[in-house]
Amino acid sequence: MALRSLLLLLALGAVLGPLGGCAEADEAAVVLEFWAMGAEGEKVQPLIDRFEAEHPGIRVEVQQQPWTSVHEKLLTAFAGRSTPDVSQFGNTWVAEMQALGALEDLTPYVRRSDLVDEADYFGGIWDTNVIDGRLWGVPWYVDTRILFYRTDLFAEAGYDAMPTTWDGWLDAMRAVQDVQPDGGYPILLPVNEFEPPLILGLNTAELLRDGGRYGNFASPEFREAFAFYVGLYREGLAPATSGTEISNLYQEFDRGRFASYITGPWNIGEFQRRLSDERQDDWGTAPIPGPTAGTPGVSVAGGASLVIFEASEHKAEAWELVEFLSRPEVQIEFNELTGDLPPRASAWEASGLASDPYARAFFEQLGRVRPTPKIPEQERIAQTIRTYGEAAARGQMTIDEALAALDADVDRILEKRRWLLDREAEG
Repeated sequence: MALRSLLLLLALGAVLGPLGGCAEADEAAVVLEFWAMGAEGEKVQPLIDRFEAEHPGIRVEVQQQPWTSVHEKLLTAFAGRSTPDVSQFGNTWVAEMQALGALEDLTPYVRRSDLVDEADYFGGIWDTNVIDGRLWGVPWYVDTRILFYRTDLFAEAGYDAMPTTWDGWLDAMRAVQDVQPDGGYPILLPVNEFEPPLILGLNTAELLRDGGRYGNFASPEFREAFAFYVGLYREGLAPATSGTEISNLYQEFDRGRFASYITGPWNIGEFQRRLSDERQDDWGTAPIPGPTAGTPGVSVAGGASLVIFEASEHKAEAWELVEFLSRPEVQIEFNELTGDLPPRASAWEASGLASDPYARAFFEQLGRVRPTPKIPEQERIAQTIRTYGEAAARGQMTIDEALAALDADVDRILEKRRWLLDREAEG
């Protein structure tokens, strides 16, 4: 129930008089509006019911929002001062909304909390919500990308485990191609996905320079990662195709046309459901290899957080909801409801996820993740990386041409940011 409706009911109650104890309890309750997206919005209700049972003075209205349009709706709600009290938030949105002044600073709340313990969270994931030394969101579930691979094909090629360095990884892919069916590829890297070149780049370079004012893509550090990425296509180890050009990923993986794929945790369940019975013992997961020996590979810090909007009139109650959804035992139940991975190590240990043969690699990788630049323009930058990664993978541009164009485009994206930062420095 929206706040306006609640006030209307209270006014009617004053005119009509009390209608009984139950009605009085409803009228006295604080109503929180909670926006949740996608599957989380569909499946969170049992947890909300438990929260309301524990907090009889608070009612929570869950508004399910589609991922495809919710970002625009949040901006519209902010402009109209009609934001929800609490919302699920993609981690890359935090910087944008914080810059607008839309979010409540959660730093003092965490300092006072006995339930939200920073030390129990994966550091790289927690850091996605920290801007200028202040916390603006609490991780709700986590996401990153690792390798899913055909263990039988790698074993046949002489590799009982995924190598941990790029050179070893490259040698293994070459060996796997020798034992694959004709026309097979050791790895699938759809050219319409920005994550693979982004992840490789995070292993070697800072994506931006000069305080986030300019792109850093033509630097030797990023060029090393980009050349490795493009080299996989040019050597014929990966097909220069988009995901939409592949009729059925799981069938092709089952047949051995693709021997590995960089993807996320949702595919654990998909591989278990969609691969044939004969293949269920022939696949596994592994963290991303690192560029050199002694340098563990990093992946991207993703997932969603819980934020409280600055305009909320019920911040104390909103924080109680955030705390409840952050409890390890509640996160375990949330994982069972949705399959989403919990952000707290204690939830992984208590649930057995940390020792699960497929999830274990995610647990290891989540200890080695890096956030993307925490600026409002990051989503546009990620798509620009994809554009020039695809152009180089398809042979439409050289590596140096692609990186020079990528820097130029990103510098244009950041033009307003530079102007604002320079004005701030002058003031």
